[in-house]
Amino acid sequence: MKDVRQKRFRMPQMEGAMARWYARQRRSGSQIEAYRTQAAQLTDRLPSGADVLEVAPGPGYLAIEIARLGRFHVTGVDISRTFVEIASENARQAAHSVDFRHGDAESMPFDNRSFDLVVCQAAFKNFARPVSALDEMHRVLRPGGTAVIQDLSREASGADIDREVRRMRLSRLNTFMTKRILAALRLRAHSRARFERLAAESAFRTCDIQTEGIGMEVRLTRPAAA
Repeated sequence: MKDVRQKRFRMPQMEGAMARWYARQRRSGSQIEAYRTQAAQLTDRLPSGADVLEVAPGPGYLAIEIARLGRFHVTGVDISRTFVEIASENARQAAHSVDFRHGDAESMPFDNRSFDLVVCQAAFKNFARPVSALDEMHRVLRPGGTAVIQDLSREASGADIDREVRRMRLSRLNTFMTKRILAALRLRAHSRARFERLAAESAFRTCDIQTEGIGMEVRLTRPAAA
């Protein structure tokens, strides 16, 4: 099997004004409602008191919506110090407890077997060493725990992008900019076949993949006996 552990080009880190612009776009229109729905779906089978980690939470909207459910201990880790500041302030204003920390997805500042669920949304395509990131998710998961990665699919069409951006209900300028950004990001996104190879090279060994619209959802489970 081809070794897919090679480095990928790392995008510039989201800091300062760029991070603040992104945070504003991600809370516009119907997006907060979507985060709320996703939070409920992702945690549907988790017992109360479970520990949830979001990797690269950005402004923290999804992590905050998971905390809003009131049943879980929620943590986020992001390489952007600006995002950690923004997310922490967003959680404070929402009056929900989320422990946002600065750290790298490929070397996370957590003990082995610390979490029951790991979530990574819209960020995995940017990781320089994707297999290392998967191995870290496996390391911090408890046996029987699951990692859920939701990201742009390389196989998304231009029509898929148009429909997704329409649902965001952005201004005309931000609609134009967001379409351009998504089209560019699609070039660095993973295909189904590549993600299957990444999973096979990682400690997870296997994964389950579902695609819809522009997105791809990958579920990876650490066996209960592991």
